[in-house]
Amino acid sequence: MSQRISVTGHTSVDYLLTVETMAGPNASAPALDCQEYFGGGAANVAAAIACLGGDVELISPVGKDFAQKEYDKELQEFGVDLSKLYFIPDRSLSKAFIITDAHSNQTTYFYWGAAAKLAEMEPPRVSFVHMVTADCFFNAKMSQAADFVSFDPGQDLITYQKEPLNTILENTDILFANRHEIELVMKIAEKTFEELKNMIDLIVVTRDKEGSTLYENEIADGKCVKTIETDIKAVLVESVDPTGAGDAYKAGFLTAFVKGYSPKICCQIGSVVSSFVVEKVGCQTNLPDWNRMSERYAVHFDIFDLND
Repeated sequence: MSQRISVTGHTSVDYLLTVETMAGPNASAPALDCQEYFGGGAANVAAAIACLGGDVELISPVGKDFAQKEYDKELQEFGVDLSKLYFIPDRSLSKAFIITDAHSNQTTYFYWGAAAKLAEMEPPRVSFVHMVTADCFFNAKMSQAADFVSFDPGQDLITYQKEPLNTILENTDILFANRHEIELVMKIAEKTFEELKNMIDLIVVTRDKEGSTLYENEIADGKCVKTIETDIKAVLVESVDPTGAGDAYKAGFLTAFVKGYSPKICCQIGSVVSSFVVEKVGCQTNLPDWNRMSERYAVHFDIFDLND
C-alpha cells in the first residue's frame, strides 16, 4: 500500500481570462473569454494524486463559500481526505485571477482570503508532506513537523523571507521549481545552485515545453559524492490552457515516488500527467487515472510495467 501524501497550501477559485495581448500600465484590453474553475495549488495536486489512485489528504484553509460552491463535494468525489482542513468562517476562499495571452504567457493576481490566516496556524505532525506555495512561516513550521518534505515554492515565493526559506530548504528532501523560481530561491536564500544541490537530494527544475531536468545526488557513507543530471522530455500535446500543468507534474511525480519508482521515471510520469491537464481549460477538468496515464506513458517513453 502506498504511503499517504499530505498536501498543504492553497485551495482557491480560479478565474481564467483569455486575451490576445496583455495590457500594459494604464491600458486596457478586451478579454476573449472568462471562466470560473476550482483550483489552488494544493487542491490541484491533491485532486490529481487521488485520481491516480494515491492516498492523499489536503491540509488547507478554506472559507465560508467552500461548501456553498460545492468544492468540498468535488474533492471528496476525487477521493481526497478533507478531515484536516482549516475552516475560516469569516473569510472567503482564496481567488486567483489568471490572464493568459495568445502565446501562453500568463499573469496572475492572487487574493489570499482564508489563506491569509495560515501564518497563525500550527501544522499537524505528518509523515510525508508536499508543501505547495503558501505562507513562508507556515511552511517553515510544516517542514519541521514532517518526516519527509517535498517543496514547491511557486508564485508566493516573492513574499518569502531569507530565514524561513532557509529553514524550509534545510528540511527539504525534494525541491520543485521552474526556471524562474529556482533563480529567485537562490537570490532570497543567498545560496548558489551548487549549495542547493548539496543540501537537497532531489531537485526538479521544469522548463515548460523544453521538459524538465532532474538533479539527483549519489550518496556514499552519508555524503554526496556527485550529482547526476538527467533531462526529461515534455509530453507535447495540443495545449488549450497551460494553467495547472505544473501542479499535475508534481502530482504524477509524487504518486509514482511513493509507489517506489525511480526519480527519472517519476519525472516522466509527471510529464505525462501534466499533458492531460493542458488539453482542457481548468486545473481539475481532465485529470487521468493510473490506467490512462500508463497508456500515454507507453507511447512517449520506454514501455515497462507501471502496474502495482
